[in-house]
Amino acid sequence: MADQIVEFGLDTFGDVTVGTDDAPLSHAQVIRNVVAEGVLADELGLDFFGVGEHHRQDFAVSAPEVVLAGLASATKRIHLGSAVTVLSSDDPVRVFQRFATVDALSNGRAEVILGRGSFTESFPLFGFNLAQYEELFEQKLDLFSKLITEEPVTWSGSLRAPLTDQGVYPHTEGGRIPTWVGVGGSPESVVRAARYGLPLVLAIIGGDPERFAPYVDLFHRALAQMGKPDLAVAVHSPGYIADTDEQAAEEYWPHHKVMRDRIGAERGWPPTGPDEYRHEIEHGALYLGSPETVARKIATKVKALGVQRFDMKYSAGTLPHEKSMRSIELYGSVVVPMVKDMLAAG
Repeated sequence: MADQIVEFGLDTFGDVTVGTDDAPLSHAQVIRNVVAEGVLADELGLDFFGVGEHHRQDFAVSAPEVVLAGLASATKRIHLGSAVTVLSSDDPVRVFQRFATVDALSNGRAEVILGRGSFTESFPLFGFNLAQYEELFEQKLDLFSKLITEEPVTWSGSLRAPLTDQGVYPHTEGGRIPTWVGVGGSPESVVRAARYGLPLVLAIIGGDPERFAPYVDLFHRALAQMGKPDLAVAVHSPGYIADTDEQAAEEYWPHHKVMRDRIGAERGWPPTGPDEYRHEIEHGALYLGSPETVARKIATKVKALGVQRFDMKYSAGTLPHEKSMRSIELYGSVVVPMVKDMLAAG
């Protein structure tokens, strides 16, 4: 896999942003802005645009496939997927059907990234027991792995009605929806993705990205030991680009802090401060700065980890849409070409 061409994408969770008056935008306007951001990514020639799923007030997108369907009609070549689909609190059959529909609308550009989710609001919302967190994902991933073959499915488990020789439609024209498993860094999750023969997305959202190198190695070793073909590994990490390092740090900080402290308060973390912020920029998983600074960091980490795709999570809490659009423009038109040159140079 090391010689494979590296692809570059963008991810958003549909964070509720602020307008010019610093007041939060409506969920409806945020969703329309996400579509505009995806259209720009397509125009810039990027490879992938991912939309996350959340079920809380500070995020506008709870039905990513519907947003992706809108993007399918507004874009031409970019691949469109989830970042991630919380399979544990959804029905695998319906997830397959919705993405197969997006695939039809986009002429074969749909992808799905399946995960357990870092937030848990969807479990009580849809009537699932958090005590069955692991079992729900395991059984539903098992069923989904059969659905993507597009053959009649026979399956049984303890948490869903069984299926017997059941056809599930629509079928895709290409015969299969590209399906990834998103993991946060547990060895068990990495091996499970290998067991199902599905490519891996590592969510590296803090700390030194290179500490995930053993997980990449574990994935490839597990595939080899199971007699499966080697598969791609992608990385999802936050980032922001402006004309200079100082401008990027200044513009991103207040919005990053609002998001980080809100989530941190829910999880028992202390508020973040400038020292932690600077450490993440210089040594951690935050790809922030001028185009050259960000390109150099991406190239270094892509080579160190040996991954085949880098997806930058460009949205950050209340960060305004206009600033995200400028960051996307710099990423697609300046950063990605620089990274490709750096990787080609060895």
